[in-house]
Amino acid sequence: MDINFEYYKIFYYAAKYKNITKAAAALDSSQPNVTRIIKLLESQLNCRLFIREPRGLRLTEEGEKLYSHVEIAYKHFINAQEEISGQIGVDSGTIELGATETALHLLLLDAMRNFKTNYPKIRIKVHNHNTPELIQALNGGKIDLAVITTPFKTVKSLQCETLYDFREILVGGPQYQFLCKRKKKLQDLKNYPLIGLGRGTATYDLYKDFFITHDTDMELDMEVASSDLMLPLIQSNLGIGFVPEDLALPLLQKQLLVQIRIHETIPLRSIQIVFDKEQRKSTAANTFYRYLKTDN
Repeated sequence: MDINFEYYKIFYYAAKYKNITKAAAALDSSQPNVTRIIKLLESQLNCRLFIREPRGLRLTEEGEKLYSHVEIAYKHFINAQEEISGQIGVDSGTIELGATETALHLLLLDAMRNFKTNYPKIRIKVHNHNTPELIQALNGGKIDLAVITTPFKTVKSLQCETLYDFREILVGGPQYQFLCKRKKKLQDLKNYPLIGLGRGTATYDLYKDFFITHDTDMELDMEVASSDLMLPLIQSNLGIGFVPEDLALPLLQKQLLVQIRIHETIPLRSIQIVFDKEQRKSTAANTFYRYLKTDN
């Protein structure tokens, strides 16, 4: 099927803004022309791509499927076009960066601040999801790089490199001071409320296996969507939980948290940078990759 690339370009902007007027403005075109091209594309694909609503456009199931591919292809096309024409150097361009909450707080916030000081013209779009979702985004070509926390499973096309090792500790709010008198076994703690990342996250799977290995079942009393929510909940005496030692240390020093020492060795974790080695990184992404590798 031979379809004019311009049709996909117009579809891309209409789907991106979900509004004919905004798409026409971005394309320096007219609303009737954008509408006409969309109808032509729908006719050639023999399916409906948009549903008109009072507030704009909504993609149909077929439209969503097409957009997931067109978005990736269009971004690669624009990056290649700008690099070839010399518009993008090592100090400009856009990075599509995936990051977990833990990676952001332990490493990336400081790294990005310093990087932006050195490369102020490079734009960074941060996609904040859990590890499995970011692996999926990498496989789909939606992001350039992912900075994520172990453990995780990848396919052969993805290359993983360690940036930072960290260990987690078990902590509670001041109310749990009585648990700190002597080391505990995991089994001794099963009757206390446990706060942790929920099902579908790498952290949940890690600690589920950790508990099973030591003949204990893990039942979360409170499941949170991101690690960013754990410390405030634990600090409020709502339960105990495993958090990175570096993040807990300031609160431990202020006696807003207490460390609960256990006999079992908590698994060592790492923050890794992951990318598709079969897909060429953009100049901006490559610059950021080299910066992270040399700065850590």
